[in-house]
Amino acid sequence: MGALHEGHLSLVKKSLESCNHTVVSIFVNPEQFSPNEDFDSYPRTFNQDQLALESLGVDVLFLPDSQIIYPDNFSTYLEEGSLSKGLESTSRPHFFKGVLTVVLKLFNIITPQSVFFGKKDYQQFRLVEKMV
Repeated sequence: MGALHEGHLSLVKKSLESCNHTVVSIFVNPEQFSPNEDFDSYPRTFNQDQLALESLGVDVLFLPDSQIIYPDNFSTYLEEGSLSKGLESTSRPHFFKGVLTVVLKLFNIITPQSVFFGKKDYQQFRLVEKMV
C-alpha cells in the first residue's frame, strides 16, 4: 500500500536476489477500510517510495488505478471463513475481505512466479498463504 519502510525494502531485496524480474505494486486499497476508517489520511509517499525502489533496481513499479481494480458496479469479493475471524477482524471486519480480493486481483494481473510477504501481520500472512 506504499509508505515503504525497511521491512518492505528487505522483501524487495529478497526478490531482486532470487528472481529474474521484480515487480512492486503500490495500491492504497479502499476495500481494506471500513466507511469510518482512515482511508483518506493513509500516508501516500509515492515520490519517496519510487526513489527507494529505483535505487534498488526494481524492474517494474505497478501503480494500478482504483477504477481498474474496482470498476463501476464491482461486487465480487474473496472471503475466507475461519482464519479471518478474530484478532484484526474484530476491530476491522472488512479488512481481510479487502486484502484477499486485491491480492488475488494483483496476482491475476501480474501472474507472479514468486511473491514476498512480511509476517508483521501474521494473520494476514496466513490468509494470503492459504489463498495461494
